[in-house]
Amino acid sequence: MSMLVSIFAAASVLAGAFFFIAGTLGLLRFGDTLSRVHALTKADNLGLGLIVLGLLPLADSLADALKLLVIWALVLLGGTTAAQLVAGAVRREQDPPP
Repeated sequence: MSMLVSIFAAASVLAGAFFFIAGTLGLLRFGDTLSRVHALTKADNLGLGLIVLGLLPLADSLADALKLLVIWALVLLGGTTAAQLVAGAVRREQDPPP
């Protein structure tokens, strides 16, 4: 069973790293700011979720597992807030009030 858990953890962490790389490529390759923010936030949130999912079975205690989940939730909240602020700033810049 330990071998199966290790394989699952490694596969999840590798999949998460793949999504981090995909998000970074989206940030570098897309043209406009909104597309860049969208690619980065979606891919990074999924990537971190997969990494946390892979690390949960390896946590030593329930407290460590809960810390991983809290970190993931805080990053989700922070990424969403930052994306909304950037998108609002871009919209105000593109469409100034009359």
